[in-house]
Amino acid sequence: MNKEVIPYGKHFIDDDDIEAVVDVLKNHPLTQGQFVNSFEESIANFVGAKYAVAMSSWTAGLHMACLAAGVKEDDLVATSPITFVASSNSALYCQAQPVFTDINEETINMCPNELDKTLRENKRVKVIMPIHFAGLPCDMQSIKEIADRNGSLIIEDAAHALGAKYSCGSMVGSCKYSDMTGFSFHPVKSIAAGEGGMITTNSEEIYKKLLRLRSHGINKSNDELVLSNEAYTDGVINPWYMEMQELGYNYRITDIQCALGMSQLKKLPKFIEKRIELAERYDSAFKDSNLIRPIQMNARNQSSHHLYVVKVDFQNTKTNRAQLMHELLNKGIATQVHYIPVTSHPYYLNKGYETKNYPKAFEYYNQALSIPLYYSLTLSEQDYVIETLKNLIHK
Repeated sequence: MNKEVIPYGKHFIDDDDIEAVVDVLKNHPLTQGQFVNSFEESIANFVGAKYAVAMSSWTAGLHMACLAAGVKEDDLVATSPITFVASSNSALYCQAQPVFTDINEETINMCPNELDKTLRENKRVKVIMPIHFAGLPCDMQSIKEIADRNGSLIIEDAAHALGAKYSCGSMVGSCKYSDMTGFSFHPVKSIAAGEGGMITTNSEEIYKKLLRLRSHGINKSNDELVLSNEAYTDGVINPWYMEMQELGYNYRITDIQCALGMSQLKKLPKFIEKRIELAERYDSAFKDSNLIRPIQMNARNQSSHHLYVVKVDFQNTKTNRAQLMHELLNKGIATQVHYIPVTSHPYYLNKGYETKNYPKAFEYYNQALSIPLYYSLTLSEQDYVIETLKNLIHK
């Protein structure tokens, strides 16, 4: 297409961001330098956690978090079917098995009652992995109570939710209700670092393990050395010495990305403020439609608003979703579907998962449509999206 298209999501970069990256390129190490530590400290302080560890992507972070939680063969990891495949794949990376819990039809998040049922039917759930879908926090207090009864750890998949708050007012990432929380810095997320992820935790033991897992099983700064006869000369540590103490990975992030991430973090409050404004305008525009129903309308001030999703009653329209998305794109509006339920991907079907076990997830999926929402979306562009969508659905 030659015409300019309004995307469903888009990053925002200004001169401050560019200058931060250029400064690293000109004056600092490009990797394993001071900006990684500074970015980690900035995120930890922002969300109110003791520790933070940055990595190359949140997918890498999910793998690391499961390993740090001790997930291994024959363990189970309970999560939602409405998520990107990386969430449940992280269990498979550890030779464990994902099990899925149906969603709440209003929040599109993991339903605590369904989770309780899942854990009663599956006794080996080592980790519960709630997904804060579209930036709205799950009911973590209820999930924490269920986890404690079962002896399960909690890893919050907050890829969508940097800047979001629980109903109690604490920040997502504080780990008030969990052992670890992770964020994504993909360009369409709350802040952009190109790629990258971050895990927060309040456990020093988990923190040190994450540092080792991120860099080949080696942590030069925080671990007690095992082979002291090799490590020291005359009581002073040898300048070249390092120890691989367990199997790790190269999941490091660069200083270039972290400099961009720190610059972006300063703008996060205004990013979220604008997203809330846009979400509320959409809410108002669709409130009288009998065919277009927004989700998550009752918690706009808690969510970070990574996505704006509507449910469309396609059974009572003269169009289907594929046709509607094509028509919108022809008019310069890009849309998306978040997500195809994990259990309906061929890989998972071949492993024996059945879509019929998650009726609310599939009811949502069959109606879901993500429409444009991002900081630089203008009000006139939003009005055009609203008018066009209404005209096509109500025609």
